[in-house]
Formats: sequence, C-alpha cells, structure tokens
Amino acid sequence: MKLQGLHGQVVDGLGRSLAAGELRAGEVLRLEDVQERFGVSRTVAREAVRVLESKRLVSSRPRVGVTVRPMSAWNLYDPQVIRWRLTSPGRQAQLRELAELRTAVEPAAAALAARHATPEARRELMAHARALTAAARSGDREGFVTADAAFHRVLLGASGNGMFAQLAQVTEELLLARRDLLLMPGQLDNPGVRRHLDVAAAVAEGRSEDAARAAGSIVAAARDEVETMLNGTGCPLAT
Repeated sequence: MKLQGLHGQVVDGLGRSLAAGELRAGEVLRLEDVQERFGVSRTVAREAVRVLESKRLVSSRPRVGVTVRPMSAWNLYDPQVIRWRLTSPGRQAQLRELAELRTAVEPAAAALAARHATPEARRELMAHARALTAAARSGDREGFVTADAAFHRVLLGASGNGMFAQLAQVTEELLLARRDLLLMPGQLDNPGVRRHLDVAAAVAEGRSEDAARAAGSIVAAARDEVETMLNGTGCPLAT
C-alpha cells in the first residue's frame, strides 16, 4: 500500500475515534500508541498527527505528547471533521447544527446573489436547478446529489460574499453524506426540490426578496425534516 493511502487511513481512523468520543478532551496520546494501533511507522504516525493538528483536533508538545483538544476548539467547518461527526454517535448534534447554519446563511446568500450574481452565475444556477428537477423526476439519485451540490455551491458563490462562498464545502459535505449515510428521501420529486427553480428564477430576474423567501422555504423544510428525523420518526433529510 502506498504511504499516502496508509497515512490517510490513520488520519481517518483517529478522526473517527475523536469524533466518537473514544479519545476524550485532555487525553494524551503517544506516537508509539498510534504506531501500535495502526501498525505504521513513526513517520506515518507523526504525519497523521500533523494533519489532525491542522484541523485543531489535537495539539502536540515536546515531552508532553499529543493532547486531545475539546470540540469547541476544533475546526468544525472542515469537511472531513463534518464527515467524522456525521458518522459518529453525535450525528444528531451535527445534523442540527448544519440545518441551523443553512437557515441563517442561505436566504441571505440568495438575496445577495439576486443583486450581485454575474450573468454566467445566473445561467449556471438555473441549469443546476433544472438538472436537479429532472434527476428527481427520473429517480436518478447520483445525478440528483451532483446537481444539488452544484446548485448550492453556485448560489453561495454568486452572493459575492467570500465567507459565504467558503461555506459551500460545508453544505456539499452534508449533501454527499446524506447519500452515503442512506438519508435520501424515498420520493425525490417534492415541493422542496421544485423550489430550487423558484430561487434560480428570482436570482436570474434580480428579485432579491423573492430569492431569499424561496431559499428560506428550502432550508426551513430541510430543518423541519431534520427535527422530525431526530425525534425518531425516520423522516429523511431534505435538500
């Protein structure tokens, strides 16, 4: 196995353990522990720890070791950290936080996009909305996820707000994880999906209030479905 692949496995294994709470805040690890657990060299163990340090999950000090940091210190916007949390026993908290973040950001991003989007971005947004709708009607789940992720990426980027644009990775990770974690709705073609066309049309025509309202309805439905699912009824996540 190539070093890069092995290194990635160690990072993923430790990240999942951290997200699951198997390694708790304040706990100190030794590189020897990592080597023994994964059967890797000291070089691979050290590089894996450096990746986790870059995500602020751990800190490393000479003669102290590798200390697990509290979750409040983690880079919670890191796509890999999001994925680890979504596959952990703390999945409910991560789903709720992502839903709340989208509720706060996406309507504002849609309003800004209606004012500032370039003609190309307006065309792209409409194209992705149409592709999303077509995929939903035909039951094409892969096409659906691809178009959904592209739609929200373009919407956030078209806002002209660089900080909003970087949140596209967060939304995309949620949408991809929904597919991988079997959280897709049984019936793809629903009013929430069709509201993407409303957002795209409002942005294309420069109607900022309508764009915000339509985007708000999408994320509100997604938030409500998250809450329904967390309450144990098994309702899947919306787009």
